[in-house]
Amino acid sequence: MRQSFILPVLLAASAATAAPALQPAQLAIIINDEEPNSVALGEYYRTARGIPDANVVHVRIPGKPRTLTADQFASLKAEIDGRLKPEVQAVLMVWTAPYAVECNGITAAYALGFDAEQCSKTCAPGKPSPYFNATALPGATQQGMRLAMLLPTESVEEGKALIDRGKASGFRIPNAGAYYLVTSEKPRNSRAPFFPKAGAIPQRKLTIHTLRDDALEGRKDIMFYQTGKARVEKLDTLQFLPGALADHLTSVGGDLLGNAQMSSLRWLQSGATASYGTVSEPCNFWQKFSNPAVLLRHYVGGSTAIEAYWRSVAWPAQGVFIGEPLAAPYRR
Repeated sequence: MRQSFILPVLLAASAATAAPALQPAQLAIIINDEEPNSVALGEYYRTARGIPDANVVHVRIPGKPRTLTADQFASLKAEIDGRLKPEVQAVLMVWTAPYAVECNGITAAYALGFDAEQCSKTCAPGKPSPYFNATALPGATQQGMRLAMLLPTESVEEGKALIDRGKASGFRIPNAGAYYLVTSEKPRNSRAPFFPKAGAIPQRKLTIHTLRDDALEGRKDIMFYQTGKARVEKLDTLQFLPGALADHLTSVGGDLLGNAQMSSLRWLQSGATASYGTVSEPCNFWQKFSNPAVLLRHYVGGSTAIEAYWRSVAWPAQGVFIGEPLAAPYRR
């Protein structure tokens, strides 16, 4: 994708007819019965979104490990898949950890299969995702494919608030801002060429701001916030709208319970509804992170958060998608 592609993408987004979007009956909930918070939030989500009882799968993952081996994951995936009906197009894993399968993000390993080759050299290019910039449901894009996302469970109160934000996103289109920051951390600006130019999408009440700054401060209308920083400051001064998507390009934002860099969990704790990060050192290939133009196009075109985020990452093996999957503020 080149810079010249961005303007047509945005024009298409402003007038796009929404592609078929994921429905609650096509989403499964995976609950870890070894974790009380997972049980509580799984039931809360099922009720809030009207997920069919048949789409709820209970598993047991003792000890809350951050990382699974390939063999452990294969057993878990087989157990989950064996209980799902063919019409299920995506799964929501209701837990924070495990979030990695060796060097892979668990959501990517589930959707695309464990990529052992990537682990031999994590800084090597990744395998292309068949769902990158797709316009159909995952099963129509690749037979048997199901998307995956994590709903974090560190706090029942925060988890319920996240679910409520996702559901609230479907009630109205607010006046909103999309913020893209070119920062002083130059290696983390690799996707800056794909930042949309400043302007407006009037049909979606969305104003685009492309800035040169290390952090936003005091903004109260955030629907998109994408930047490149190891740690993003001033999040406590911001207000994210229901359905907001936010992420930072850095090495291990997807190491959700680590402290080497800012965890992607911080976005959700600050009020965003979905986010993304990598669990192992990816180097700064833009393809291993969310492409801002593609994410914007699909989300304002009516896609759910899980579909828009998955469609925006070209090489997702090392990534983990987190948040409330059915948020869709622009679906009408």
